[in-house]
Amino acid sequence: MEIQSSTLYVVPTPIGNLADITHRSIDVLSKVELILCEDTRVSQKLLKHYNIDTPTKSYHMHNEHRTVDRLVEQLQQGMSMALISDAGTPAISDPGFLLVRACLQSGVKVTSLPGPTAFVPALVQSGFPTDRFVFEGFLPHKKGRKSRLSQLAEETKTIVLYESPHRILKTLAQCAQVMGPDRQASISRELTKAFEETVRGTLEELEAHFTAHTPKGEFVLVIQGKN
Repeated sequence: MEIQSSTLYVVPTPIGNLADITHRSIDVLSKVELILCEDTRVSQKLLKHYNIDTPTKSYHMHNEHRTVDRLVEQLQQGMSMALISDAGTPAISDPGFLLVRACLQSGVKVTSLPGPTAFVPALVQSGFPTDRFVFEGFLPHKKGRKSRLSQLAEETKTIVLYESPHRILKTLAQCAQVMGPDRQASISRELTKAFEETVRGTLEELEAHFTAHTPKGEFVLVIQGKN
């Protein structure tokens, strides 16, 4: 495929299994002038696996505010770039939104490729309704967390959350307290990796399971909507 100048390509990358990348994504990453990476060390594993030697540059939550204007300027001058995150689709609970918005406001073309994202397989294999759902990403760590959970307790659509292994027990306990310990839920972790696991049960049962089994990996929590 031909790479267009003055274009930002948003490219999803595998969430675990390196084979989960499209031919088009590999083609784009090989041909653009610069790849923006959340962590260049993480991205190099993927790029080396597919013999991609395109120059890389760090673009993450700690520098995106101060670098976005310069990147847009370079794109306006004719450069082609790809934006990737450590895993999954950029801008979905990962850096990317600010750059995409700035590009569009400045007349720079943005092309988003389809590809891996963790919440889709977790939602599908949860067994809960998928025709209508609410994706919440990560809950606020402190400010606004209680009110957010109270709002979600009344949500009738399937709820999808991301959580870290360090906070999953706290989140399960708080969800059980606000939504009721008998609310059905499903947790998927280490998706597409060797130790992929999906556990289903009540919020109380899931809390007990991961109290007995040390939480490891990144978690997707899917909660049945209120009846």
